[in-house]
Amino acid sequence: MIDSQRLESIVSEAGRIAYDLWPGAGNALDAWEKKPGDPVCEADLAVDAFLKRELGALLPSAGWLSEETADDPARLAHDLIWLVDPVDGTRDFIRGRSGWAVSVALISGGRPLIGTLCAPARGETWQAVAGQGAFRNGQRLTASMRRKFPGSRVPAHALPKTDTDLVTVDQPNSIALRIAMVAADEADLVATVRWGFEWDIAAAGMIAREAGAAVSDAYGRKLDYNKRDPRAFGVLVSAPDIHTAAVERLAQRLATPEG
Repeated sequence: MIDSQRLESIVSEAGRIAYDLWPGAGNALDAWEKKPGDPVCEADLAVDAFLKRELGALLPSAGWLSEETADDPARLAHDLIWLVDPVDGTRDFIRGRSGWAVSVALISGGRPLIGTLCAPARGETWQAVAGQGAFRNGQRLTASMRRKFPGSRVPAHALPKTDTDLVTVDQPNSIALRIAMVAADEADLVATVRWGFEWDIAAAGMIAREAGAAVSDAYGRKLDYNKRDPRAFGVLVSAPDIHTAAVERLAQRLATPEG
């Protein structure tokens, strides 16, 4: 097994690197768009380079898949891979808001083995190891156990008319932090109905699952990782007792997705 203290130190240092570039801490920042509507900044690249070097040294046998590194199909030959989003929630990061996190997961045989989020602007570190529970700042987490779908708390600025029976709570830009809110019983439901990437959801999904939440794609199917096409159609994380109702609600608006 890897050195867990060393991993914690690496992810913490990655968070410090990002924080030292964050406009919310008074820093100037270079930012641009990879393509229209897809922002990136110097912190994304700095954290990516640091994590690739340090995690590679920590576990040389593991492959690598990151939002900010060109995908190398050689990863498919690895049972273990690091799955990384250097700054999840780049829009909040660029705007000086706190809703961003460094996301790191270790995948084994297509399943998350370790997940960690570092959100230094919030003073939060989230961690989970398969079979060992989930923690925020060292405190064990118990996910939402809501039993009734109406009234469920959803991190959102606004909800569609078809969801007026739900309740909005604070929405960080980071999907990872939104998922982690379910793990911390600060939300009952997080759902997306579009194509997303494995690095967006692996670490937070692991944390939510270890805290007791139900985790799936938008159709209610299990999530696999280190696929040739590293995408999933949607993510659904909820209290276990409302997961079926959430799948049924999403089914009402899902069309066949195009790849």
